[in-house]
Amino acid sequence: MLKKLGLSVLDFLLFSNLFISLCAVAQGLVTYHLLKAAPDQYVLAFIFFSTLLVYNLSMLLSKPAAPEKSPFKRVRWIFSRHRFIISITLIAALCIIPLGLLYLSFEAKLLMGFTGLLSIAYNIPFLNFNNKAIGLRNIPGIKLFLIAFVWSTSCVLLPIVELENNHSIMVSLGETLLLVAKRFLFICAITIPFDIRDLFQDKLYELKTIPVMLGEKKAWIFCQALLGLYLLLLILFTRHINLDVIGLTLTILLTGWLIFKSNFKRNEYYYFFFLDGTMLLQYLILVACTWLAQLF
Repeated sequence: MLKKLGLSVLDFLLFSNLFISLCAVAQGLVTYHLLKAAPDQYVLAFIFFSTLLVYNLSMLLSKPAAPEKSPFKRVRWIFSRHRFIISITLIAALCIIPLGLLYLSFEAKLLMGFTGLLSIAYNIPFLNFNNKAIGLRNIPGIKLFLIAFVWSTSCVLLPIVELENNHSIMVSLGETLLLVAKRFLFICAITIPFDIRDLFQDKLYELKTIPVMLGEKKAWIFCQALLGLYLLLLILFTRHINLDVIGLTLTILLTGWLIFKSNFKRNEYYYFFFLDGTMLLQYLILVACTWLAQLF
């Protein structure tokens, strides 16, 4: 009975996209933590609701012909609760409007407006290729990098822009680029296993993802190479080893292990909880390292 209840709660958090939205907030908090700056509650709220909106909208726009027959539990769960998903998507949209208009700077509005357009263009077929309407996701190889770009912009650039505009905290161009690059590599690495899982489906829908183009084995190697590059940047551009470096290194190693252990036979919880959860875990490890330092 308790197991069934726990599974129902987990399904609700994962498949309604509330969990991935919390992960986005955690990534925003990682940025504030690394910059030693106080988090902006309005920026974090905007990140949460914009992630919820984009992810649910993406699912609603990509509704399959017979969702109840889908091999994916997530798809069956979402479209069996179609009205609920539409409701929380509308709530997210309504929350974004006052947050964006009243609490974000002009520069942040422009940045998020551009990011929002990219997110919409990702799903909506507005281009014509070989007499077929396609969205940005259908352009060969672009899906992975577009997702990582949107995440890096929302969780790194947005907090930095608002820190500079509202709190007069200046972050150098070099530090900004380094933070964005490392986050970009991290998001890319944890996104590829999802595409490997969907390899056969993506081939069917003619989506030229990295695994479709490179093959499964090379895609796994590419994942680890991205994490290796992240670790290299972390070490090369660190003046001295501190708790943040140790915490991020632990996250990289654990993420690499989870990616290594992922395969076709893993269920959806492994991907949506453990792999996506590395974004939340990254912040928790950084906080734990800081807490331990203060304790001892």
